[in-house]
This record gives sequence, C-alpha cells and structure tokens, in this order.
Amino acid sequence: MRRLRKVKIVATLGPASNDYDTIKALFEAGADVFRLNMSHGDHSEIRVRHEIIRQIEKDTGRPIAILADLQGPKLRVGTFADDDGHELEVGQAFRLDLDDAEGDATRVQLPHKEIFDALEPGASLLVNDGKIRLKVKDCGADYADCEVTVGGVISNRKGVNVPDVVLPLAALSEKDRKDLEFVCQLGVDWLALSFVQRAADVAEARVLADGRAAILSKIEKPAAVKSFDEILAVSDGIMVARGDLGVELPVQNVPPIQKRLVRKCRAVAKPVIVATQMLESMIDSPMPTRAEVSDVATAIYEGSDAIMLSAESAAGSFPIEAVTTMNNVAIEVESDPVYLEIIAAQRGGKKHTVADSIVVAAREIAETTDIKAICCFSQSGTTAQLVSRERPHVPIIALTTLTGTARRLCLSWGMHCVMTESVERFKMAVVAAARAAREYGFAGEDEQIVVTAGVPFNQPGTTNILRVAPTDERLIFATGPE
Repeated sequence: MRRLRKVKIVATLGPASNDYDTIKALFEAGADVFRLNMSHGDHSEIRVRHEIIRQIEKDTGRPIAILADLQGPKLRVGTFADDDGHELEVGQAFRLDLDDAEGDATRVQLPHKEIFDALEPGASLLVNDGKIRLKVKDCGADYADCEVTVGGVISNRKGVNVPDVVLPLAALSEKDRKDLEFVCQLGVDWLALSFVQRAADVAEARVLADGRAAILSKIEKPAAVKSFDEILAVSDGIMVARGDLGVELPVQNVPPIQKRLVRKCRAVAKPVIVATQMLESMIDSPMPTRAEVSDVATAIYEGSDAIMLSAESAAGSFPIEAVTTMNNVAIEVESDPVYLEIIAAQRGGKKHTVADSIVVAAREIAETTDIKAICCFSQSGTTAQLVSRERPHVPIIALTTLTGTARRLCLSWGMHCVMTESVERFKMAVVAAARAAREYGFAGEDEQIVVTAGVPFNQPGTTNILRVAPTDERLIFATGPE
C-alpha cells in the first residue's frame, strides 16, 4: 500500500471509530497516524484501541504511528446553587475566589490558587471557550473582582482561559503523568503535550518518556507563540492547536501564526501538524463546506507535514468520509503546478553538515533527471527528516531496521516507511532500496533511484554517501561501490 499524496493525515479515535473494521477502513481511506485522546476514555479503552491499531499494522504489513494526546491541566470554575447557572450582563461586577461555597449571580469559586498568584488588574479571563469575557479590576491572593465585558450564561464547571499571563502551572498534571507512563508502556510513538507555555514545560515529559516516545508540543497558548523558538528547539515535533489559540487570541491572528510556525518547523526539519476544526461540519454532514476544504488546502499549500481530524473521526457520523475527503483534497492540491512552485519557493533552513549537503544534492538530482524516488537509510530518522524538509517532487522511501523509527516517521511529509534487514555493505543497501521501490510501485525494472546512506552502517548521524542507482539488481552488482 502506498499513498498518492505527501501530506500525512492524523485521525482521532473515539466512540465513532472504536472497532477493528472501522479503524482499518480509516487506515485504508488514508489515515497515517491515529490519535488517542487521553481526555476521553479510560485506560482499558485506550489499550483496546492501541491493540487494534497494532493488529491492523500486522495485517497490512505497513507501519502506523500512534499519537497519545495528554489532557494537560484543566482550569474550571466551581459549581452553582442553581444548576442552570446565571446570566451575566455586560458591565456587571462578578467575583472569582477560592471559597468553596456554591456560586450565585455575583461570584463563583475558581479553585486554582496559581491563577490568582499570576493575575494583575487589566488581565482578561475567558469562560466557556471565550463565550464569556471578564476583565480583572482588582485582585489578591484569593480573589479577583471582575467586570463582565462579554455576557452570557455561566454554569457549573465551565472552562477558564487566562490569555494575558504565563501561569505558574506545570504542563503535566498528576493524571497526565499516570497517562504518560501508561501509554509509554503500551508503546505509542508520539506524545502530544498540552498547556505548553515555555521550553521548560517540555523537559519533564522528556525525562518521564525516557526515549520511549517522541515529544510533540501543542501550541495553543499566546505564551507558547511568544516562546516558540525555544519550545521548538527542545521538541521533536509541533502541533498548531488552533482551537484554544482562537479562544485566547483574536481569531484573525491565528492564520498568520499558523503560517509562521509551519515555516519555522520546516526550516529545522521537525514535523508539524495543523489541527482543529478542519472539517468540523462533517461531524454531522457527509459533505464539508467549501470554506473547510479551503482551510485544509491552505495547510497543505503551506507544506504542513500533517493535517488532523478530531471529533470528525472520533465522534462524528461520517468518520471514513471525513478521512476520504481529506485524502482527496490533498491529492488534488499536490497535483497543482502552483503547489510545486510554492513548496520550492519556501525551501530554506540553515544547512551546515555533510548530511544536509547529501540530501540537498539528492533532491536536486531527483528533480533534474528521471529519478523515481529518493531512498534513504535511517536509524534515528534524522536523515529521513532532512530529506522530508527538502520537499522533493519525487517520493521518499525511508528504510530502517528499527520499528520505532519507521512508525515515528509516518508523521513526516512524503515518507513511505519500509522495514528492512540490517546490511553491512553499501551495495546491499542499494539492492534493498531497489527492491522496495519496485515492490511498492515507485519504480519499474529499468528505472533509476537515488540512494543515501551512512557508512559505517547502523550508526546514527553518519549520512555521507549518495548514489544514483538502477532498479535492476544485475546492474547494481555489475557497477558501483561496495
């Protein structure tokens, strides 16, 4: 099985996609990565979904990446004496405090002392996904007196966003630490870290993961946008989580932020996912809106490594149709000559190493001659990601002996991952690449591929050789270096 497009599709699993047949149909429709949302479902449900994915991987013979998305700390108001809540009018006063007494029309508990420690007069508080907006007029260690600037009904345990300050909260709650250990023991490939505000927030997750999964930082807070360069430097990948960004920032700010973040990720060869509300109407409808299709297309034109479905595939009525739609949009966009021009114009990033030079040369050779694929041997996945950064017009085949590397690379743009046996000689590596190119339909018997590898083999970071090779094994043995 091979995809006919380069961008990857991440599909979230949930009640609508909870059995073998549905998950396999999602994979066949185009899902490359499955997201397990730790905010929903207990450990037993997550385990079952993980086992199903691994069984599908075995049955299809194709590596599949699994992304576990940690919930992060949830900030919520307390409860009200009236279960229906209260209508807040613009201009009225309303207090948030630490008192655990049930709320009324004038106040409610906010059981997060850290928020009061960080608040200053003038700060904004957003309740219920920004439907209610409060402006802090006065505050202390256990209270915040606010003015309602956008009214609405406030009720039990509605979420609170604090966009204007960096909160002294760890990105990992106690639940997150338990979930992290559970999914690492299961064997997920990527951990998505919520509530990231600064680079230091990534450190604890990396220590706890201990190399068992790659760390993907979700950019969903204004503080993370401000500290993005530092966060990117310590992360293995990035998710542009536009939902919370669109709550905590003016919605018109999100598209340019998305573009900047995608370009920065591409420049350093780290995968980036664009997420949230991509095909939102397909939760209830078999057809997307034209605006949604344009949104998906924009992320692809920007060169994103992956685009993600959330409730569309997890809880919607048309999960397979949503993946199929995303797949079809990607194929159409990537066949557009303008797409190739945009991708070529956006190539960049500092290139200082031998590996950088090798992959640039591989891409230029592939695009100026009749080369069918770039085949790269990669143990850690770093060289394969460098090839992906170049966004070549030809397919990329990543060959590795490590299952974990093959799975993680399923998130990277253009990557067709193939498990291969260990080789000691470069000529045998070329043979393995030629066989993979033929087996998966990337090249015929009398065509050419580019092969990159590092000698000595099986040592990460040693990419130092490139060869233009025939796919005919007889010609490989007759010519070229050992």
